[in-house]
Amino acid sequence: MVKLDFEKTKGLIPAIAQDYKTGEVLMLAYMNEQAFDETLKSGTATYYSRSRNTLWKKGETSGHVQHVKEIRVDCDKDTVLLKVDQVGGAACHKGYKSCFFSRVDGNDLTIVESKIFDPKEVYK
Repeated sequence: MVKLDFEKTKGLIPAIAQDYKTGEVLMLAYMNEQAFDETLKSGTATYYSRSRNTLWKKGETSGHVQHVKEIRVDCDKDTVLLKVDQVGGAACHKGYKSCFFSRVDGNDLTIVESKIFDPKEVYK
């Protein structure tokens, strides 16, 4: 059984989701032990929502599920990298492929991606 160090990080570890084909970083979320166990069991990414204080199965509302193809663990066993197949092409709840759709330009942020879906239509 895989044993991660949830204690060091007060119960939540960072979980990076990466497109397993392209290597593009899609998002960063957090997992508690229950979310990690559910991800292992189901094969779909499950995170812990800090704002809602509950488990969050990615794509439950939007349909943009992340099928986990591989899980990597860092050397300290306190961060995971999920290599995923992103259903629907968008990981970001704001409608972009990646949550990292903005680039720092001097003192400003510039959006460098196009939206894949309209969040107002998906999250009614």
